[in-house]
Amino acid sequence: MIVACPHCQKKNRLPVDRLGESPACGVCGKPMLAGVLSLDASALSELTQKPTNAQAQAIPVMVDFWAPWCGPCLQFAPTFANAANQHGGHMVFAKVDTEAHQSVAIAHQIRSIPTLIVFHHGQSIQRVSGALAPSALAQLVAQVLEKNRT
Repeated sequence: MIVACPHCQKKNRLPVDRLGESPACGVCGKPMLAGVLSLDASALSELTQKPTNAQAQAIPVMVDFWAPWCGPCLQFAPTFANAANQHGGHMVFAKVDTEAHQSVAIAHQIRSIPTLIVFHHGQSIQRVSGALAPSALAQLVAQVLEKNRT
């Protein structure tokens, strides 16, 4: 899939089956997973599908469904980014703009924003609506990582 580096915003080809290998940006050299990836519909689909390669190390993907006009979404963004910086490499942190990608919001039955959905091995394993406090997000991340050790 093609995604923008969370650090320099340059487009990179990110092989989904190699996420467990801590991919780096081809331009700035910084870790692609140590930050929040902005996804469109096709990138989200590719990132959250079940791995077809038996050797692929699937890592959990936490997606923040948000919109630019949503106050709670904007307030939650730094908390989500901090978690991505802290836990990137063990989990993928991504955002989907529900205003720009309304079909994705419909497909995932997003009724309120922000909504977090955690995907692992092609399935939705956790869903939380509303902006979380940093401690609540840290607890959710720890719970997902503990539950899904591969």
